Amino acid sequence: PWDTETVMASAMKTGRVIVSHEAPVTGGFAGEIATSIQESCFLSLEAPIRRVCGYDTPFPLVFEKYYVPDHLKILEAIKETVNY
Repeated sequence: PWDTETVMASAMKTGRVIVSHEAPVTGGFAGEIATSIQESCFLSLEAPIRRVCGYDTPFPLVFEKYYVPDHLKILEAIKETVNY
């Protein structure tokens, strides 16, 4: 469960959304969140919804630090979204 009302209110207020999780981009929960936001807040968005997620390839645990979204990937997404 996620607080849809709060997320929708924030998306309408800011006009920008970044969704992040550790699962792969394809088939991840971020896609469901992004779709819900897009359906409800399309006219309020000033930039495309950005997903910062894991890669769509299997990764061994030894390379997990490269796979998992970190502060640098999220910062880059923030810059791209703000400057859109």
